[in-house]
Amino acid sequence: MRKIFFSGVVLAASLLLGACGSPDSPAPAPSSQAGHNAADVAFAQQMIPHHQQALEMAKMVPSRSSDPKVVDLAGRIDRAQDPEIRQLQGWLTSWGVAAASHSMPGGHQMSGEHSMTGMMSDADLKSLDAAKGPAFDRSWLEMMIKHHQGAVEMAKTELAQGADAGARALAQRIIDAQQAEIAEMQGLLKG
Repeated sequence: MRKIFFSGVVLAASLLLGACGSPDSPAPAPSSQAGHNAADVAFAQQMIPHHQQALEMAKMVPSRSSDPKVVDLAGRIDRAQDPEIRQLQGWLTSWGVAAASHSMPGGHQMSGEHSMTGMMSDADLKSLDAAKGPAFDRSWLEMMIKHHQGAVEMAKTELAQGADAGARALAQRIIDAQQAEIAEMQGLLKG
């Protein structure tokens, strides 16, 4: 009887310690890991290359633009989107999902059968790269408006279909910031 009781205590202690974890066992999953869905993964996988292209476009501005307002805007885009890329990459890592989505030659990303919304083609980027001064500014603003509209569309899809609270909050911040920048860019085109 004593042996059975002792075995039961050892078994109970083992189960309790196993449930608590040990320094060698993985930490409990954060709530966001358990709360993400396929829409959250798609949002992160698609927004990373989308933001990366925006950064590539923003980095063209200082050496080509003739408008200090365009230079300022490009700097703000760079400062906002680089940390967002790192945040999105961190979520994918915590979710155990690869960051890369379907790549096409030239680095363009595909989502299903269609090119990701708002992404510029290689020809668009080459044309932009060759421009200078006011012609560059006009082309850059027009392309960045389309690019931002694509990001807003992707973020709205995340709000409608995503489950992860952090991803949904980022989607709302992207919508708010990029809609304001679209309005700013439209004003610069008119001015």
